[in-house]
Amino acid sequence: MNGWKTVLFLILAVAVAAAAQDSEGELAKIKEQELEEVRARISELTKRMGTSAASRDRLIIELQAAEVVISEKRIRLKELERQRNYSAKRKAELSAEHKARETELREESRQLADQVRAAYMSGSQEKIKLMLNQRDPATIGRLMAYYGYLNDYRAENIDAVTELIRELVALRKEVAAEETRIADLARARYTELTELNSAQERRQQLLASLKGKIADEGREIERLAAQEKDLSRLIAELTSILSDYPITSEDPFSRHRGRLTWPVAGTLVHDFGQPRVSDRLRWNGVVLAAPRGREIRSVYHGRVVFSDWLAGLGLLVIVDHGEGYMTLYGYNETILKSTGDWVAPGDVIATVGDSGGQARSALYFEIRHGIQAVNPNDWVTRRPGS
Repeated sequence: MNGWKTVLFLILAVAVAAAAQDSEGELAKIKEQELEEVRARISELTKRMGTSAASRDRLIIELQAAEVVISEKRIRLKELERQRNYSAKRKAELSAEHKARETELREESRQLADQVRAAYMSGSQEKIKLMLNQRDPATIGRLMAYYGYLNDYRAENIDAVTELIRELVALRKEVAAEETRIADLARARYTELTELNSAQERRQQLLASLKGKIADEGREIERLAAQEKDLSRLIAELTSILSDYPITSEDPFSRHRGRLTWPVAGTLVHDFGQPRVSDRLRWNGVVLAAPRGREIRSVYHGRVVFSDWLAGLGLLVIVDHGEGYMTLYGYNETILKSTGDWVAPGDVIATVGDSGGQARSALYFEIRHGIQAVNPNDWVTRRPGS
């Protein structure tokens, strides 16, 4: 009876495990469907924001197109550089291996030549001579065995030389392939650089046109106010969309007030609450000047809910941390995360740039609770790397 009970228990355990796996699979499918729905709704929101900006100023849309191309080219150039470095390293390894095999081949060839020379000097009838010289049979047996060993070694030596020659031929082909790959990468890099330079020249032309238009119309405050309104609208609509997909955590964002690390090492050029053009408009975040291309890191766990271009902030990443809190990272050169991606503290999400028509490379960093901007200095106190 105990045996039957054991079998029954095992059957039930397997059934429960299978049901749990099926349940987990269905849950994963549901979560993926939800994620796709979130992406679709955010994508539609992004298109509406772009249409709204286009209705105000076609130059802004042209600037967006130029800066997106610049970002894509810089990402492509970094990938080409990574591939080139890998190929150069691989070629160096293959060349070193080729050199080592050549050394082995020379040594094996020398040993083989010594054996052939010794065999020639001793004559071609050494076995017959041994059998006819009337020595002790045991001695003759030992000598015959030694000759057998020498012949076997000579055959192994010939096989080793042959194998080394095959390896050298293969290595030469691999080295040639890497040289061709490096040359192809160099040509691709030149093409990307040419296109990047064209996009940067176009951007400069657009910035000059925008600056002239703003100066002529005296509408700088209106432009900044409109961009702030766009951002507030974006945050409000994102909050509405994400309310159906809340982030829950055992260690919520709110517990880390005053303990977060700055997303990039930089110099403060604009602080929260400082006036912008006039007292009518103030900074809702901070601007940290930093070298172009420096890595920008997420300050806490969360989900990327926006990774696109927005007038005034350029290439922008917004991370939802739950409880209504979001962090914003603007002016980026490149964006390295997509909408829907999950991030952890310290994950690289973008690189420092000057998108959005900025005059210098910097990061715009902001924290929002709902639609309300909060002072980042109250939340972030630690330097990167500390």
